[in-house]
Amino acid sequence: MAEKLQNETILVNGYAYPSIASETLEAWLPSLTFLSAFSYGFTEDGQLIDLQDDNLRLPARESGVQSLLVLTPLDQQGVFNNQLVKALLENIQAQEQLIENLLQMVRAKGFFGVDFDFEFVYAEDRDAYTDLVRRARERLNEAGYLVTVALAPKTSADQPGLLYQGHDYGGMGQAANFSLLMTYEWGYTYGPPRAVAPLDQVRLVLEYGLTEIPADQILMGIPNYGYDWKLPFVKGESRAEKISSEEALARAERYGAAIQFDETAQSPYFYYTDESGIRHAVWFEDARSLRAKLGLVSEYGLAGVSYWNIMDYFAAGADVLREMYQVAKV
Repeated sequence: MAEKLQNETILVNGYAYPSIASETLEAWLPSLTFLSAFSYGFTEDGQLIDLQDDNLRLPARESGVQSLLVLTPLDQQGVFNNQLVKALLENIQAQEQLIENLLQMVRAKGFFGVDFDFEFVYAEDRDAYTDLVRRARERLNEAGYLVTVALAPKTSADQPGLLYQGHDYGGMGQAANFSLLMTYEWGYTYGPPRAVAPLDQVRLVLEYGLTEIPADQILMGIPNYGYDWKLPFVKGESRAEKISSEEALARAERYGAAIQFDETAQSPYFYYTDESGIRHAVWFEDARSLRAKLGLVSEYGLAGVSYWNIMDYFAAGADVLREMYQVAKV
């Protein structure tokens, strides 16, 4: 193995729901700079929908990990609703109210800052979203807090699709303190079997991102999960099961499956047949795939990484991270 990059210190963010097991959180905390509490919602008039997250913030604080308030378009029922985004971005008064409420909440709960995670923003609202993040960053920075933004994995400025068109890499690179590039979900619940974060595709996102955002403001997304697909895959009908890396390894052992490794994607996969005679394909992350991804941080001079999510602990993956880098504490 290459000499440990002890002189390289990186930022490490991990997203977690309040339902995380206390022992899982405790295992992850030494490997984190930031713990992102997922997620606060909001109303059309800019009121925050609170999250009961003491069990995230308090252990994090005791371990020297800073917590971030994640803001997503969740309604009062906790359901994702991108119409909320449209209503908010077309109402400047509601935006000002939201920024004020965010400032009050981070002060009250001792957050280090706010992470904006608005997905499926309409193309016509792109600039308004960028401006909201910019104004929030100006206001929160002035009070001593950080503002980050999670961005879809784009490979060009004019990439079509609802997931991409509302995210302006160049604008957000200037608007936020850090940009978290969600470099995962090529393999996903409703898609065909493939690597969740194939290294060649991750590189394309980073290389485009670096043309728009300074390297020392980019956190590269890393998936902490895999998927199990029943075969044959039927478009519009098949639904993959999301599983942890530990569970993937357990299934390979249980069914005597030989784990293979895709050199282009730098990702492991295997096939097995279950007790009902159904064939399965599994793609997941292991120490090798995580080492390859983490190597990109040093190669491109990035600020660090962001794990989605830390609800399961993968000891081998955490070990690779700490072998390669020092984890910053701020």
